[in-house]
Amino acid sequence: MQGFKRKLVYACLFEALAIVFTTFGLAVIAGHDSAHSSAAAVASSTIAFLWNFVFNGLFERWEARQRVRGRNFARRAAHAIGFEGGLVVMLVPLFAWWLGISLWDAFVLDLGLIVFFMVYTYLFNLLFDRVFGLPSSAMPADAVCSAQS
Repeated sequence: MQGFKRKLVYACLFEALAIVFTTFGLAVIAGHDSAHSSAAAVASSTIAFLWNFVFNGLFERWEARQRVRGRNFARRAAHAIGFEGGLVVMLVPLFAWWLGISLWDAFVLDLGLIVFFMVYTYLFNLLFDRVFGLPSSAMPADAVCSAQS
């Protein structure tokens, strides 16, 4: 599976699970009820869903230009750190506003979620690639040519 279809399946699966994890995490960590937490989870998931398309498109464009193909630990880690780093910039202000706390308090609160989601992103990508195969940007050039034939 390649292209837009791959990105759509990836993002939908990733974010559906993320809503569950974020709702639970915010309820436990921040001490808010599940309705309040789920609203923040859905908002953050919507932002993450859109960021997912933007970031993965940019990452795959960069990846396609690399001499060495494939997804080793370093490349997967760079992907997870880049994706989650972008989300921190967008979500910390959202959580501060929604929960009525300072940016610093929202960042500290978000640290647990950041660590969890970095690991989650790494493992999700590993499993997704094993189930659906690598995107063409990560395949060796000869594999891409034979897949297009």
